[in-house]
Amino acid sequence: MEPRDDRSAESGEERAAVRPDRGRDRDAEGRARNARPRDGLGRPLPYGAPGVPRAPEGVVRTAGASVDEAQELLRAGRPFHAHEVFEDAWKSGPAEQRALWRGLAQTAVGLTHAARGNTTGGARLLRRGADGVERWAVSAAPPAPGGLDTGGVVAWARALAERVEAEGQVADAAAVAPELRAER
Repeated sequence: MEPRDDRSAESGEERAAVRPDRGRDRDAEGRARNARPRDGLGRPLPYGAPGVPRAPEGVVRTAGASVDEAQELLRAGRPFHAHEVFEDAWKSGPAEQRALWRGLAQTAVGLTHAARGNTTGGARLLRRGADGVERWAVSAAPPAPGGLDTGGVVAWARALAERVEAEGQVADAAAVAPELRAER
């Protein structure tokens, strides 16, 4: 079996040569942040490898901007990165919307797992996210923030969960990405 990254099969001595300080990656404020590049599905790559641009973490966006950015990432086949946008909205948005954004993040992670080949986890997260979005929609007054089509997202997530269980891995995350807003 091939190692997942350049450090997984190394001894501690060899690893120290790659990361001499052996400490955790930190951002400018000293918080732990993994600086390894990632591929389009969010899998860590070896330090120094070319990766895809990451969605910046901790960004406060309007609901509409969150939906726009997440939609763009989903269409590009980057659901892991879309999940980070939803997670920012979940953590920084109004308390009454947190369950919605959390559910959306779970659907994006479900798509990520399905595209990585984890069909069981992918289907489970797609359903968990759909349930969360649906519970929020039932309890909230319309319209949904950012013009979200909550019913469409719920239907998409459940249908994809069924497909993933029946057919296996999603070969192309972009090809099965949801439309977050209803077509006009």
